[in-house]
This record gives sequence, C-alpha cells and structure tokens, in this order.
Amino acid sequence: MKKSAVVSALLVFSLLASACGSDQDSSSTLKVGYAADLSDLGGFADMPASQAGEHFVALVNCAGGIDPDVGIDIDAILATDLNDCDELSGTRLEWKMENIAGDPEVTQRASQSLIDWGASALLGPPFPDFGEPLLQVTAGEIPVLFVASTEPMLGDASINSYLVAFDDTMQATAAAEFALGQGWTTAITFSAPGPYFGYNPEVFTEVFTAGGGSVVADYGFVPIDDMDFSAQVNEIASGGQAPDVVYSAMLSFQSAVLRGQMDAAGVTTNYLVTDAFEATGGYFTDGVEGFYHTTHSFPSDGSRIKALADSYEASHGSPLENASFGGLAVDAIAVVIDAFVRTNSTDPKVLGAAIKNAQDVHGATGDLTYLGAGGVPDKPVYVHQVVGGAPTLAATID
Repeated sequence: MKKSAVVSALLVFSLLASACGSDQDSSSTLKVGYAADLSDLGGFADMPASQAGEHFVALVNCAGGIDPDVGIDIDAILATDLNDCDELSGTRLEWKMENIAGDPEVTQRASQSLIDWGASALLGPPFPDFGEPLLQVTAGEIPVLFVASTEPMLGDASINSYLVAFDDTMQATAAAEFALGQGWTTAITFSAPGPYFGYNPEVFTEVFTAGGGSVVADYGFVPIDDMDFSAQVNEIASGGQAPDVVYSAMLSFQSAVLRGQMDAAGVTTNYLVTDAFEATGGYFTDGVEGFYHTTHSFPSDGSRIKALADSYEASHGSPLENASFGGLAVDAIAVVIDAFVRTNSTDPKVLGAAIKNAQDVHGATGDLTYLGAGGVPDKPVYVHQVVGGAPTLAATID
C-alpha cells in the first residue's frame, strides 16, 4: 500500500471513529491510544491492527457506545452497519494513534503525547526494542497492551504490561504438541541466538523431546539476510535419512529458499514455522505449499475474525490487510472495554488492576483470560497448513 493511501485511509478511519456521538463531553469518553509502528519493521502487524482498531471503535460508537451497566456484545458490534448508526447513549470510545516509525526516541515522545491526550490505556508495537522505551514512559502507571508481540518478557502484570497474543513459549509448545500429534518423531531446527529466532526453537526442542521426539540437529542461520542454506542442506542430505519435520522461526521467504534447496538435494520432509510466516507474506510467497505454521486465528464461517474481515471490507471497499493481526487490535480494545465495564472508571490504575483479573473476555481471535496467567493471556494457538496457496485449519491448540 502506498504511503499516501495509508495516510488517507487512516484519516477516514479517524473520522469514522468519532462520527457517532461527537457532542459527548470528555467525561463521557473512554480514550484508547495506540503507539503503532507503521515503518517497514513493524507495519506488517501494526498497519492492519490500526485499520481494524479504528474500524472497531467506529462500530462501538455507531452501536450506541459503551453502557457500563450492560457492557457490549462483540458479536452485535461486529454486525453493526456504519451506514445506520444508533444515537450515542453510552460512553463514547475515542481512539488516537501515533506512529512511532521504528524509532525508540519517537516511541517515547509518541507515548507521552498519548498520555497527555488523556488515554486510559495504550496499545503498543510488536517488538521489545520499542516496547521497553514505551514502558519507561508509562512506568507502570497506565496499562499497556502489546497488540501483536509474542515476546514473553513484555507480559508483566506487575508493571501493567500485557500481551494480547499468545507468547513464544505458548506458540512453540503448541507447535511441538502438534508435531507429536502428527506422529512425527524426528526433527531438525534452524535457529539464531536471542529472542524469537532462538527462543522458539529452544522451547520446541524441550517440549518435543519431553514428549518422546528427538531433535537430531540444530543449524544456525542469520535472520533476514541468509538466502543460501546449501552447507546445512548438504549436511542434512549426507545423513541419509530425512527428519520428519523442520522447525524454525524463519521469515517466509527464507523458509521457501530452504525448502527449495532441500527438495533439490532429495530431502523430503514437513515444514513447521512460527507466526513470522504469515507476518512476512507467506501466502504471497512461492514454494511454501504444504507448510504448517502457528498463528492467531482462523476465519471459519461464523467466526468473529471472519465477521471483522467482512465488516471492514463492506465498510471500506477493500479487504483488511491481515485479519489475524487486525483481530488482535480488536482483542486489545475489548480487554480495555471489559475493564471499564467492570469498574465504571477511566482511571488508568483502576483499569490496569481490572485487566489483571480479566476472565473470558470475548475478542475477535478468541477469548482472553489474564487472571492467574499474569501478563500473557490464556488463549488458543491455531495451526494452519498451506493448501492450494490458501490457509486451511490443521489444529486449534488450547
């Protein structure tokens, strides 16, 4: 999407979000701010999340706002027609986004700007490089919900910091359980030191091994940069027996290259990867037919994520860039609304305390529970398989 189109779209979303109930005063408003990374680094998640978040805010206001005595029915909200709005009778939901542009200093300025605006809660970007500067500004005084991050260290209820997605421990565990459930007993991993690219294979190995599987080798690679795996592939091929599965947190275009080189060497196996596959355009990448990957939702008929995607396209005339990441923004807003409904307060400290005790909050990607789970929600992990170039649901792992 061109930058000019992005700016125009976000302006339209902002107008829609405030279209219903513009006469309400600030005391009747719940404000949610989003420190979003729309750069090439984080835009894969925060662009569709921004689109879906503003759309959902518009739907809530169009449906009459938030009644703290009743709450909201997310299924009814997602079925709301923006061309036929009710009179605003409840609390108006207000939304403001600041682009952190993939810069820690900009992140801090943007976060402070949203706090000065009066946000009762903040939504945050995908990566800890920018999440940590944001948390330095909020200092535990205002709840922060990281929309698309799976970094475990950002989920810390003691400092009012929450993930909205599952974390890497959960997705790697789910991947290992899925692999064992498929009857796969041998695996090879590709990893790089550090979080995500190293941590996911590490957890997968622990769980897969504990379940009776064997990880016969781990091979290093450089995320983003490596596009030649011939040395690793030759070693695998020389072993004489292909593993049942290759697991990694590789980006989609790298895993496609790896698969092509493995096929050329006569090594036939299964490929299971993380949510980086979908985040980096896996379904627009050649050579990934049959791949499995963990992700955040599946748009089955009757699901909320499909209702969100359908509502967005009907209202804006174009599809949501990524329904899974868009749905996570809706989840985050739903968690804030749930805390407001249970407390009838817009005070950030009150809302933060309520989020810690949240149970079975209906979101677009699933139901979220934080009570007893700390800053990481208890929610399902979905496993998709690429079939005919499209996602099919292989498993849902609670």
